[in-house]
Order: sequence, then C-alpha cells, then structure tokens
Amino acid sequence: MVRWLAHGHINPNFLTVIGVALNVGCGLLFGFGRFFWAGIVLIVANLFDMLDGQVARLSGRVTSFGGFLDSSLDRLSDMVVFVGLMVFYARNTEFHSTLNVFLAGAALMGSVMVSYASARAESLIPKCDVGFLRRPERVVLFIIGALSTHPGSNNFFANRMPAVLWVLAIGSYWTFAHRMYHTWRELNRANIETESNTQSSYSSSNSGPERRTEQTLVHKAG
Repeated sequence: MVRWLAHGHINPNFLTVIGVALNVGCGLLFGFGRFFWAGIVLIVANLFDMLDGQVARLSGRVTSFGGFLDSSLDRLSDMVVFVGLMVFYARNTEFHSTLNVFLAGAALMGSVMVSYASARAESLIPKCDVGFLRRPERVVLFIIGALSTHPGSNNFFANRMPAVLWVLAIGSYWTFAHRMYHTWRELNRANIETESNTQSSYSSSNSGPERRTEQTLVHKAG
C-alpha cells in the first residue's frame, strides 16, 4: 500500500490532513458517546498517521515543512480526542462524572507538556524522547478504552475508559518529569565536558612555553 501511494504521486501532507480529519471525527464520536466507533475511527486515523512519513521517505518527498505539519497536527489530533471525552463526561447523562472530566483535562495538559518538553529540549540537546507514555502509547490506550466500552456489561475487562484516563493523567506527568530530568542531566554532562576540555586546553597552552624555555637553556649551557 505504501508503494502504491508513493508511486501514485500522493502528497504525504494530504495523508496527514486526512488523518487529522479522522481524528476530529473520532473526537466527535467520543463526545456523543459512540465509543466503539470512535475506537475504530481512531485505528484508521493512525494508519494514515503512520503512512504519511513512510510515503514521504519512499517517494523522496521528505521536507522540513512536512515534518513540522505532521508534528503540529499530531497535537491537534491528541487534543480533540481529549476534548471529546471531556464533553461526554460533562454531559447531563447517566455517565456524567466530574472526576473523569478532570482526569481527561489533566491528561490533556500533561500530553501537551510532554510534547512541548521534547520539542524545547531538542533545541538544547540532540534527543529527548525518553519516557514510557509517548503518543503511540496514548493512542493504544485510547483504543483499548474505546473498544472495551460496553454499557451495562459486568465483565472485568469492559468499560475501561475511566482506568485509561487515570493512566494517561498520571503517566503523562511522569513522562514530563522524566524528560525534564533527562534534559537537566544531559545539559550538566555537556557543561562538565566543556569545562574539562577548556581546562585541558588551558593547561596545554601554559605548559608549552615552559618546555621550550627549558630546551633553550640547555642548549645555551652546552
């Protein structure tokens, strides 16, 4: 499929936009309580999200703007899903839950901070993708929560979306803290190496003239 799309001259940015449009539809489905179909749409949407980069590489159309567009719209895709869940749990229905609204909002802020911390850190250090709750993990958790939702079911594995929100809320801030610590450690290591190199250079520049002076004195004495 990737080869077909690449040889068909499909613009990778077009695939990115389709993926985001599907994620917006997923957010609407969550808001209306259609969790199962939201999960199905989320799977399809993220297939497009995986395809755009592969098509760009295979067709030789990797661009800086394409990477920027993909990263930016990924944030939008995350947020519309969270907002859909917040709307659903805020509605005046039997599923109304202020706690779940709070968890979805907290997880939304945490996911934004995880992405921002990575983007900002990588302007200071080569790479900052540490942490166990990145976007792919968030998507998988959303899919599990959506497909497991069967109102009225007493099965232990059913209706796991509230548990998913707990994991997302706590895990996002844990990952954010991990990236903060990783960046601090890498910057400290870089500063220590810089200071060590500076001291070595300073020592070499000071010891050089002394050796030349000694050699000159020995020559004169002879």
